[in-house]
Amino acid sequence: MVLGIDPGFGRLGFAVLTSVRGTITIITYGCIETSAKSLHGDRLAKIAREVKALVKRYKPSVVAVERLFFSKNVKTALQVAEARGVILLTLAEANITPLEFSPQQVKLAATGDARADKEQVQKMLKLMFKLKEPPKPDDAADAIAVALCGITHQTKP
Repeated sequence: MVLGIDPGFGRLGFAVLTSVRGTITIITYGCIETSAKSLHGDRLAKIAREVKALVKRYKPSVVAVERLFFSKNVKTALQVAEARGVILLTLAEANITPLEFSPQQVKLAATGDARADKEQVQKMLKLMFKLKEPPKPDDAADAIAVALCGITHQTKP
């Protein structure tokens, strides 16, 4: 069982995948959302609680987390960095050392192209997992790709 996390402050994507005899299956995916009306610290605390609950519920053997992509919006980048720090702390408290992947590694694992855009990633995940629609929102789709990257890394000799 692999838990993939696409860090975010307002919306954090997560996905749980499993691989049995080379067949990868999506167990669940979605988003943890925090309200802009909540206090900053309360939003971070919610992220910690929800990540802890995911770990407790699914007991992943691997947790894959996307590294921070530096955006032009400094405020957003700082908030995502704080959320990522809370995620890493929560995992450390659970004695889990996450695998960390760059956005390029994640895109490469999902599409074979490190420069793929979000739409390409969603389309490839739809095909790969035989979904009726591309996974949405894109934070959840990104988390599926992060988990896929974790599975791919885990199965390499």
